[in-house]
Amino acid sequence: MTPILWSFRRCPYAMRARLALASAGQTVELREVVLRDKPPAFLATSPSATVPCLDGPDGVIDESLDIMLWALRRRDPEALLDMPTEGFDLVEICDGAFKSALDRYKYASRYENADPETERARAGDFIIRLNDSLSGQAWLFGPGPTLADLAILPFVRQFAHVDLDWFAAQPWDDVQRWLDAFKASGRFRSIMTKYPPWPPGTVFPEPDPG
Repeated sequence: MTPILWSFRRCPYAMRARLALASAGQTVELREVVLRDKPPAFLATSPSATVPCLDGPDGVIDESLDIMLWALRRRDPEALLDMPTEGFDLVEICDGAFKSALDRYKYASRYENADPETERARAGDFIIRLNDSLSGQAWLFGPGPTLADLAILPFVRQFAHVDLDWFAAQPWDDVQRWLDAFKASGRFRSIMTKYPPWPPGTVFPEPDPG
C-alpha cells in the first residue's frame, strides 16, 4: 500500500517530514488537513491528533523526526544521515528550548506572563550557535545538507518570519545565507505546493526540480 501522510502545508514539523520523504523519493498519499476542522479519519489515525502523521507499512508514525528517520533509513541518496552526533543534539535543542521560546515570541498572548522580547532573545541564542556552525561552510556540517539542516530550517524560517526586518538586521550573516538558499531551493518550493484539503488524496512528492 502507498503510505498516507497527514500533513499541513505551513506546519514546520510537517515541512521537515515532507523534506525527508522528498529526499528519499518516498511516494506517499498526501492528505492536507485543515487544523480547525480535522477529519475523523485523521483523528482515528493520529494518537496525538497532530500533523505530520504517517500511516504506512510499519504502522503509524506520529512524530516528525521519526518520519524523517523512517524515510531516510529506507533510502538516503543524499547521505543526510551521515552527520556527527552533534546534529541530533542540535535537533533536540531546536525541538525543546528553541521551539519553546519561538512559540512564546510568536504567540505571546497565548502564554501567561510571556515577554516576546525576552523570548526572542532566548531563541536568538540558538541562532547564534547555528551561525557559528555555519561559518565558512554552506551547511551545518560541511558542503552538503544533513538531517539536522532539514529538521531545523523550517523552524528558523518560522522564527525569521515573525519579524523579517528585525531578523535581517541581526549579525547572523551565515544563518541568513543558509535560510535564503533554502527558501530559494527547488526542493523547498516543491514541498510547499498548495493542495486542496483532503479528500481527495494527492500523490507526493511531485517530480523534484532539483
